[in-house]
Amino acid sequence: MASLLPSLVIHVLAPRETSYNDRKNFRDSCTLQTCPLSLSYWGYLPSLPANALFLAVFAISTLLFIGQGLLSKRFIGFSVAMISGCALEVIGYVGRVLSHSNPFAENPFLIQIICLTIAPAFMAAGIYLCLSRIVLTFGAHNSRIKPLSYPRIFIPCDLASLLLQAGGGGFASAASHSDKDPTVGNNIMIAGLAVQVFTLLVFIILAADFAWRTFRRTKTLGSTDALDPTHARLRASWAFKGFLIALSFATLCIFTRSVYRVAELSEGWTGRLIKTQSYFIGLEGAIVGLAVLALNAFHPGLCFREGYDTSSGGCGCCGRRRKGGVSSPAVSMEEAVRVEK
Repeated sequence: MASLLPSLVIHVLAPRETSYNDRKNFRDSCTLQTCPLSLSYWGYLPSLPANALFLAVFAISTLLFIGQGLLSKRFIGFSVAMISGCALEVIGYVGRVLSHSNPFAENPFLIQIICLTIAPAFMAAGIYLCLSRIVLTFGAHNSRIKPLSYPRIFIPCDLASLLLQAGGGGFASAASHSDKDPTVGNNIMIAGLAVQVFTLLVFIILAADFAWRTFRRTKTLGSTDALDPTHARLRASWAFKGFLIALSFATLCIFTRSVYRVAELSEGWTGRLIKTQSYFIGLEGAIVGLAVLALNAFHPGLCFREGYDTSSGGCGCCGRRRKGGVSSPAVSMEEAVRVEK
């Protein structure tokens, strides 16, 4: 029995790996005066000016999308998606602003990581809703798939991505509050982001293919035969051209940001990327902020004016078609597709 005593003492005194629960309990007792920032959830002190700026940008963008949606009374699906995404961004940046005074607090950290992770999924949904209307404007015969197929393919994929991200965030938050390691929830969030990246990539490829086919047919056949003559006036408007540029820019911004977040979260909540504030400011806050401002500047409900009755209601990307300057009865997307054939 005496021979076992030294082994027991060595086992008790031997250093052991610090658990998530140990780190959490330690942080709960920390302040800026008693603990170094390297021990906080962030690994740095969240910048008050930068996060307050992003908070203001997304708050203003939210109000603009609300006003633009009410003013145009069209592209309601797009407006709802963008308002939802921007509202989540606002909540997320409130968490970051609060963390400036106490980076060791758990709740603000969880609020921002969940809200800012899932917010662009709503923005992506708004982007997906627009491609079918663009295809109809140039001519459905230039697309490899029917216009209605775009939202039917990409919206369910985006919903799956959103559910994974939200579910993973909730799982991670519950685990953290229960003093358990949030790694499983974090991995589910990564899976959701990976689905979002893949979906956006396929969307970009199909959009680029449609643009190329339209360009090639126009060069070969001329615009009269290659493009839908009904919407010639709309295609020539500066607002519509600006919308196409803004939508393309926003899509690339959201895609770039999503790739960054996959890389960031794949390192866990203690990785180098998540603990480097400059990466977050440039590849999350700034890039998403520019995306929403571009879509504010060229809101589709205000840009799809030429050839459409803007006084009517409508959801998603549908509108009323004008014939000879007189508003015709509202048509569904299915009817619009049949017209294009």
